Amino acid sequence: MPIKKVVVPVAGHGTRLLPATKSQPKEMLPVGRKPVVQYVVEEIEKAGLKQILFVTGRHKRSIENHFDKDVQLVKELNQTGKSSLVAELRYQEMSVSFYYVRQSEQKGLADAINLARDFVAEDNFVCALGDSIIRSGQGGRSLLQRMMEVHEKNKAACTIAIERIPPGEAYRYGIVKFKAETAPGVFSVESLVEKPDIEDAPSDLAIAARYVFSPAIFDAIDMTLPGKSGELQITDSISLLIKKGLPVYAVLMGEEEKRYDIGNFESYFRAFVDFALQDEKYGHMLRNYLARLV
Repeated sequence: MPIKKVVVPVAGHGTRLLPATKSQPKEMLPVGRKPVVQYVVEEIEKAGLKQILFVTGRHKRSIENHFDKDVQLVKELNQTGKSSLVAELRYQEMSVSFYYVRQSEQKGLADAINLARDFVAEDNFVCALGDSIIRSGQGGRSLLQRMMEVHEKNKAACTIAIERIPPGEAYRYGIVKFKAETAPGVFSVESLVEKPDIEDAPSDLAIAARYVFSPAIFDAIDMTLPGKSGELQITDSISLLIKKGLPVYAVLMGEEEKRYDIGNFESYFRAFVDFALQDEKYGHMLRNYLARLV
């Protein structure tokens, strides 16, 4: 059966982005003219996925409101001569269904994914972190589409998106040690190392916020012990899959693809500037402004 279900964890507090995230989710921070999580949902829809479960938390209701059809607003725009603005709300017409479950206590990413157990049932599913934007290249199959193909072809228990990073930044990421490159940009995974010291990093391939799982991940989560922070880490659960001899693969992001992790102000500013500069409507004005400013 084709993969149709997606789990999008959005329950994190976003403390590294305070005070901007004190009263709004980091996933709702604007990047250019759209909130972060809208880019994630548009990526999901483009990949042909139809059912999205948000794992939310307190103070995340604005995400639900954003994707709820606002019929009254559309009516008012049409009645007040602002019909041109209705086009800005076309994302409300995406052919996907939204579901929600709440993570009441912060127990880690593996715990958040575990809350999707009933939603997923016996199906393979995608997990897309709601605070990370994947910008695709022009044309061709998207990262998620390639990941799902690899996952199904190899009957994998888990397929991970990976990106190349500068070797000196390995301590900030989960790093993949691979057995072999089985096809261009596709690797069979031997182990994962969470935030290794630079000299201990087994490669320059870092986990990149997108996963495809089989239901086997739930048994692995049940066996996962809390990490140093007391939370259940999904990298530990994936490592258990590998120890059980289940196949785990990784798909490398293409040269035209780029990940934006909206987890701190440095990466958030970089994302906002990149998207604003490339905005079809307003980008040229920003480019002219910066040319005068810098």
